[in-house]
Amino acid sequence: MENKVRDNKQEARFELALEGGQAAYVQYEEAGEGVLALTHTEVPAEFEGKGIGGALVKGALEIVRGEGLKIVPACQFVSAYLRRHPEYQELVD
Repeated sequence: MENKVRDNKQEARFELALEGGQAAYVQYEEAGEGVLALTHTEVPAEFEGKGIGGALVKGALEIVRGEGLKIVPACQFVSAYLRRHPEYQELVD
């Protein structure tokens, strides 16, 4: 399956385009050489509970993995996702 999440470096966030021109995103900031702190996950209210957040975080983590980066899960949603998906634990700095 194609990863629909993109890294919007100008806005420092991973984005997933949604219907109606909206987007869900995971905000990040640099936390050291090759490390991103994932600080906030935002999904528009009308898309909550539909798996968008999980797909967004998975896509973001796949980008992080592909670029050889590490993360600091500073967002509760990302932390919860990592607890449910141990296959991404090696990305945690």
